[in-house]
Amino acid sequence: MKYLYRLYQLVICLPILIVDSIFTSLATVIGCMLGNGHFWGYYPGKWWSWLWIRILLLPVKVEGRENLDPKQSYVFVANHQGAFDIFLIYGFLGRNFKWMMKKGIGKIPLIGTACKYAHHIFVDKSGPSKIRATYDQARSILKEGMSLVVFAEGARTFTGHMGVFRRGAFMLADDLQLPVVPLTINGSFDVKPRMKDKYWIFWHPLKLTIHKPIAPIGKGPENVKNQMDKSYAAVMSAISPEYQGFIENPDQ
Repeated sequence: MKYLYRLYQLVICLPILIVDSIFTSLATVIGCMLGNGHFWGYYPGKWWSWLWIRILLLPVKVEGRENLDPKQSYVFVANHQGAFDIFLIYGFLGRNFKWMMKKGIGKIPLIGTACKYAHHIFVDKSGPSKIRATYDQARSILKEGMSLVVFAEGARTFTGHMGVFRRGAFMLADDLQLPVVPLTINGSFDVKPRMKDKYWIFWHPLKLTIHKPIAPIGKGPENVKNQMDKSYAAVMSAISPEYQGFIENPDQ
């Protein structure tokens, strides 16, 4: 069955997904140049992500959409199990948002250009002034009523277990007094482990758990710590038993 699935990936999925990635990138760039950037910066990517998961026959379960207020902006913070985290959140969260992503993604042909035109936020850690500029851009987007998605660990796991959360997303939420929504991703590490066979996808169900928003309790370090600690506990609480518990990530 494994080799039949690999043949399906190579003969059916690969050609379709290459064409769709080109089309999605062009639609995003042209749409953002000519029209509503919030629409074209989100929906082509959402449909692209949905197609990736559906054409690869990966089952998806989403829990907790009822926890979100459609009129409220949020800072979403998620664990980072693998490459398919992006497709799962983009395709199935059901909220228009901007990504906070690694600067290196901007160098990927077509996709990086599309992300720039969609005004996703590239984290530049090359110096203090670059870091400040990154967070200034994030603040301006959140002030427009948009939501933001951040992988709070900052890097994909090597083991399936969570590392530590970084403070940046929580400081942004504190600055603008926004609720933080923890997201737990399950299955992505099994679909595309970071350290195993980079050429193939492994069939495994995916699950996205949307936890209840964590409202600010004030402004300042106490609020940042409160939202960060509660977010970590919420994300950890819904992780599959085999990946429960902290394991240090050397990337962090």
